[in-house]
Amino acid sequence: MAIEGLRLVEPRGLTAGAGVDWIGEGWRLFAKSPLMWVISILVLFVLAIVVNIVPFIGGLAFQLLQPVFGAGFIVACRSLETGGEFELEHVFAGFKKNFANLFIVGLILVAGGIALLLVFFVFAGFGLITAFMAGDATNMLPALMASGMSIAIGTLVMLLLMIPLLMAYWFAPALVMMHDMAPVAAMKESFRGCLKNIIPFIIYGFVMFLAACVALIPFGLGMLVWIPVAVASNYVGYRRIFTEESMPAEPAMARAA
Repeated sequence: MAIEGLRLVEPRGLTAGAGVDWIGEGWRLFAKSPLMWVISILVLFVLAIVVNIVPFIGGLAFQLLQPVFGAGFIVACRSLETGGEFELEHVFAGFKKNFANLFIVGLILVAGGIALLLVFFVFAGFGLITAFMAGDATNMLPALMASGMSIAIGTLVMLLLMIPLLMAYWFAPALVMMHDMAPVAAMKESFRGCLKNIIPFIIYGFVMFLAACVALIPFGLGMLVWIPVAVASNYVGYRRIFTEESMPAEPAMARAA
């Protein structure tokens, strides 16, 4: 059952400055419980290290679970927004509610990432083979330059194709968790919502990129603030694009069961 108090609406197209507003409101959600935000990020960081001890499988498993953890942070943001607390168990709420659908979102995301890598290797591999077959064994510089161009083109194509994949994923965990949407339907709606707000997202991405550069300066410690603000701003974007602006006040979040 969808979380009470959030009614799904047709994705809205917002003004260009909305991206900056998401960051500001994301900061306010972070400021409500900064210690728990930092603790939760550190817990996931340690968990990622432990899981990655298992070669390949561990890292793959953690990637597949990204939407599950993402949904948990959405639940935490909902709790903070409605006057509740941020509890560590919120981060793992996706294991209790809609786990299968969230996991399928992770599968689609990872499969899409693998497909993008294959596209890159097709360009890079074809360029290398062609260059070395046509090159002079005594002068490999032209061959290497030609292969470098193929790698550059492959990288560009991969990055361009990554944009729609990220658009389809961006709001999918929130839509699955908060509205019980099926994985593919949630990713379609996420893509539509992002497409309607491409200008706000460009501004949002630029501002967050600058903030990340600043956050990396003090030995990367600023990322302990940047990551929570990024997560919280994702929730704010979902609320502004997909749900009714006004909602009945609630004393606390309806916990995921």
